Amino acid sequence: MDNKECTEQFSQLSTPMIADACVRLKLAVRSMPAGLTALIPGSKVAGQALPVKHYGSVDIFLEAMLQAKPGDILCIDDRGRNDQACIGDLTALEAASYGIAAMLVWGCHRDTDELVRIGLPIFSYGRHPSGPLKLEVAEPKSIGVAQLGSTTVESNDFVFIDSDGAVFVHKDHISDVFATAKQIYAAESKQAQLVRDGQNLHSQLMFDDYLKKRAAEPALTFREHLRALAKSIEE
Repeated sequence: MDNKECTEQFSQLSTPMIADACVRLKLAVRSMPAGLTALIPGSKVAGQALPVKHYGSVDIFLEAMLQAKPGDILCIDDRGRNDQACIGDLTALEAASYGIAAMLVWGCHRDTDELVRIGLPIFSYGRHPSGPLKLEVAEPKSIGVAQLGSTTVESNDFVFIDSDGAVFVHKDHISDVFATAKQIYAAESKQAQLVRDGQNLHSQLMFDDYLKKRAAEPALTFREHLRALAKSIEE
C-alpha cells in the first residue's frame, strides 16, 4: 500500500477506530503518549513513517529527507524533551519541499507563527523558544528507527494521526486493520444513527437483559454479552 491509498482509506476513519481494530485483531496498540497536540487544530494525516533520532543538529533531518517518498511522515525522536525545540520553520519548509506530509515530534517545536503560515501538519508536545544547546554523539543507526515514548517505530510502519493522537501499524497488518476499522465504523455509524432516531444504546445492546444474565451468572462480562449480540462497541 502506498501513501496515497493509505490517506484515502483513513479519510473516513479515526485513530480510535485504528486502535480498536488492532485490539480486535489481537495486535498490540502502538501509540504515542497522551498529550500530543496538532499545531493546526483538526489536522489529520496518514502515511509511512520516516523515523529519525535527533542529537542536537539539523543535519540528521536533512539526511533523512533524502530518503523520503511523497506522503511520508517524518517521525522525530527527541526523547520527549521539553527544555528545547528540535524543529522550526526552515526544517518544515525543507520537509514540505521533499513531499513530506507531516512531522510528528516526540519533543517540542518553535517558530510557531511561521509554522502556521507554512501549513505543514506538525504534531508535538509543546513549543519552546530555544533550539538545541548541545550536540550529542549520534548512534550509528539514527535514521529508520525511533523511540517515540514507549513505542519503537521503524520505516516499515504506517502512522495515523488526528485529534486523538498517533497510532502505528506495521505494513504487514495494514490491510487487515483497515478492513476491521471499516467494519467498526459501519457498526458505530449505524448505532449512532439509531440513537439519533430515538433508540438508545441501552435498548440496542439489550442492557437490561445483560443485567439479568449477570445477576444469574456473576462472571459474565459486558464484552461477552456484546460478542453474543455481534454488537461489540469496545473491541
